[in-house]
Amino acid sequence: MTFTNFEEPINQTMLRTVIIDDEAHVRETLTRLLVMHCPQVKVVGEAYSVASGLKIIHELNPQLVLLDIKMDDGSGFDLLKKLEIIDFKVIFITAYEKYALQAFKFAAIDFLLKPVNPEELADAVMRAETLVQEHFNTQLQAMQENLRTDIRQKKKIVLKTLENIYLVDMQDITHCDSEGCYTTVHLAGGEKIIISKNLGEFEDMLGESGFYRVHKSYLINLMHIKRFEKQEGGYIILTGDDKVPVASRKREELMELFEQL
Repeated sequence: MTFTNFEEPINQTMLRTVIIDDEAHVRETLTRLLVMHCPQVKVVGEAYSVASGLKIIHELNPQLVLLDIKMDDGSGFDLLKKLEIIDFKVIFITAYEKYALQAFKFAAIDFLLKPVNPEELADAVMRAETLVQEHFNTQLQAMQENLRTDIRQKKKIVLKTLENIYLVDMQDITHCDSEGCYTTVHLAGGEKIIISKNLGEFEDMLGESGFYRVHKSYLINLMHIKRFEKQEGGYIILTGDDKVPVASRKREELMELFEQL
């Protein structure tokens, strides 16, 4: 069995795309969905393993690769490690369980769960088009590091702004506060990073890693609590002396968390 190479001429403005997955029906479905929902994409070939995937990447020089995580002869990560230079965008295809998916979220890297949702595929392709290549390499580094450890011991999170991409030690985040669709991430050294995500998204990512939402607008790192002040309904004082209000409905639950720390 060999990889498939589609050699018909293509519009140079289209995104040259390769699909690497060990399940034929998944490759067929992805090709069909790309044709239907991603007109900017042209599938130029497909492969079914790490070995055939490496061969097709070297031969076709794709701009985008839809890459399966688990294949018979290794993983998508094994494939990427064998490349000296990664000069294409990657969207991972996975059936991983929740704990591993957190590693993708922490790295702000695109992945699609099987069975693939057409809208999520189209959104991922659009993000891939605008991704700066060196940003992807940083995100991949963070994801691979996080996958090697248990979810409760994750250390790295990628934070992306319009101008920069930050690789941050999670333990350095003291708290997050939000205003509308934007969240400010506060670091122990006093630095602030404004991200275009709402606080709920950060709560989903960090809630199992020692962070707790004490107020509709605040998510705190429990390891950075210095003290609880009881006046005026209650405030948490964090590292750096930041003062965060505690919602009345959260106060009792927070006291219980203190007992567990």
